[in-house]
Amino acid sequence: MKHVRSIAVIFATGMAAAGAASAQDMYKSGVGGLYTGLNYTFMNLESGNADADVGTLSAKVGVMATPYLGIEARGGFGVDDERIGGVDYSLDNFFGGYATFNLANESPITPYAVLGFTRVEIEASSFLGTATEDETDVSYGIGMNMEFAPNLSGNLEYMRYYEDSDAEIDGLGVGIQFNF
Repeated sequence: MKHVRSIAVIFATGMAAAGAASAQDMYKSGVGGLYTGLNYTFMNLESGNADADVGTLSAKVGVMATPYLGIEARGGFGVDDERIGGVDYSLDNFFGGYATFNLANESPITPYAVLGFTRVEIEASSFLGTATEDETDVSYGIGMNMEFAPNLSGNLEYMRYYEDSDAEIDGLGVGIQFNF
């Protein structure tokens, strides 16, 4: 429940800041800083002796509340599983809310840090049956956006989506972003 309240506070703060912002060029965009994007992420699932590499496809939507702060939501699903020792490992789906802290500058490359919460659902299946688990955790990472055109950019990002005493989920994502 604490996570939901924290996400709500981050979202409300971002929306209030976005409402106060003018429709100037806030993030290499001509109209107020709204954006959407698609990413493919190479995920690494580590749990006990298992170390699986899977792939996910995700979408995001967000707003640049200021040139330095963005608020976004992401959701995705697994598109590539890995079989290890007769067990198929997959990341079925994930979604979350995040704040991005951008190092706004005049170059076409904008580095950023990201912090938020992610809910992940992972699955392991074998001839003995299927086990699924869904968990929520604090997520963090770093990345960079590179402007290709005034309303189009690409991004590269590393994220730690989930971590507890016996499991980790990391991802290296590449994608495209459309600014409105």
